[in-house]
Amino acid sequence: MSEPEVWLRGPVADVLPLLQPVAHSLLQSREEIARVLAGMTPEQIWHQHANAASVGFHVLHAIGSLDRLFTYARGEALSAAQRAVLVQETQPDAARVATDLLATFDAAVVRALDQLRATDETTLTTVRHVGRARLPSTVIGLLFHAAEHTQRHVGQALTTSRLMTAL
Repeated sequence: MSEPEVWLRGPVADVLPLLQPVAHSLLQSREEIARVLAGMTPEQIWHQHANAASVGFHVLHAIGSLDRLFTYARGEALSAAQRAVLVQETQPDAARVATDLLATFDAAVVRALDQLRATDETTLTTVRHVGRARLPSTVIGLLFHAAEHTQRHVGQALTTSRLMTAL
């Protein structure tokens, strides 16, 4: 029998109860990305099929958006480096192989979990602003959306990978 999904394995150590769904989602995403990338060649990772984004794009975008949304949750503006990464996410990079993408994804999840563990419960409803337009959100809203957005792109990577395994 396979292991249950992460959310059914119990609480993540040192993460606030209200943030457990965020932690579970990110850990589930990490496991799913490992399965998606397992055995994929660079050609499969970066191939764009029928006007769909590549698996590589979805992985890089999940990593980058997770970083950006958690930055906003801390109440910080994006750095020039983060804005540059946003542009680079759309560029295929055959030098980025499955093991590299997985290691980068893992590191992003570890940083996110560290931030979740350091989040003060009294700040969860604190207003935060997103982007240059400074659209309003809250700490918990940003953290939840980061997890949801990550899972969305992991799902898209999984679907696209199924198309690429035939290459």
